[in-house]
Amino acid sequence: MADNKPKMIYRHLGKAGIKVSVLSYGNWLTGGKTDDEETYKILVASHSRGVNLIDTAEVYGMGAAEVSIGKAFKRGIDEEKWKRSDWVFSTKLYKGGSGVNDEGLSRKHIIEGMAGCLKRLQLDYVDLIFAHRPDTETPMEETCRAFSHLLDTGKAFYWGTSEWETHQLLEAEGVCRRYHLNPPTMEQPQYNLLVRDRVEKDYRKLYDREIGLGLTIWSPLKSGMLTGKYNNGIPEDSRFAKNPEFFKDTIKKLESEEGKKEIDKVKKLTEIAKEIGCSMTQLALVWCAANEHVSTVLLGASKAEQIEENLDAIKFLSALTPELLERIEEIVQSKPVIPKPGYGR
Repeated sequence: MADNKPKMIYRHLGKAGIKVSVLSYGNWLTGGKTDDEETYKILVASHSRGVNLIDTAEVYGMGAAEVSIGKAFKRGIDEEKWKRSDWVFSTKLYKGGSGVNDEGLSRKHIIEGMAGCLKRLQLDYVDLIFAHRPDTETPMEETCRAFSHLLDTGKAFYWGTSEWETHQLLEAEGVCRRYHLNPPTMEQPQYNLLVRDRVEKDYRKLYDREIGLGLTIWSPLKSGMLTGKYNNGIPEDSRFAKNPEFFKDTIKKLESEEGKKEIDKVKKLTEIAKEIGCSMTQLALVWCAANEHVSTVLLGASKAEQIEENLDAIKFLSALTPELLERIEEIVQSKPVIPKPGYGR
């Protein structure tokens, strides 16, 4: 019987030689909450569909997410379902505990934090290591030297940042070039139909000329807003209902006039999704993947069935014609205004 599942697409991580699947598995919300058996099923389903990147962080479940991923990966090795080179492991450092030196991007925390990540993941090295947030209290040279050291000692292959400002990325690049260190390769920003400024405006000069930046974007569904599940209120089994304290600011915004306007946009987008035969979730995911600067879109599925549905989004990439993209723009009206070069007040 012919396999009708769409073929995975792979892209370079910016200017780097490594290739990553355009859709990948990230467990930032479910980390430490999804049981080990379900995590294993998610990895098996992901691997069978060509996914090669797994993204986690030391702060997810305060290490529990990495432990679960490590167990699932080791089980797959033991059952000969995959080998180490099949996967690109990504984790992030910034907050690994409650101690005074367990937070930030000091050389001490970066090196000790990396050791903790590797122990929990049961790995000798990760492929990608991120500075999870900027640390304005630590000198940039100290941070760059520490991450470069991880690469030089084989603990990671590439390092990058998450939610850093453009000037911080350029400062890090400059420090690394000046002292002959390994420069950052990738960034992990939020990006979706409603949140676009950083990726499309702030970073626009960093993709080709200055850094060759690769992107591993998170929250492509805007915490579930772009699935359409909140079009008629907050369902009892939803992420917002189950974690009201964590999402209190998001819930407050959802119930505001601005939130109501966003819901109205999602309702209109849902009609476009129906036209091309996909779900609202799939439209939101494939829209992110249509940006050539996006190396991979992190999927936050908590069940294997969800990852399967999300991965089917790839087959709708060709449906996003210039005409359809323009119709989407008319609905969301979120495209950043790029200043034209030249003089003026």
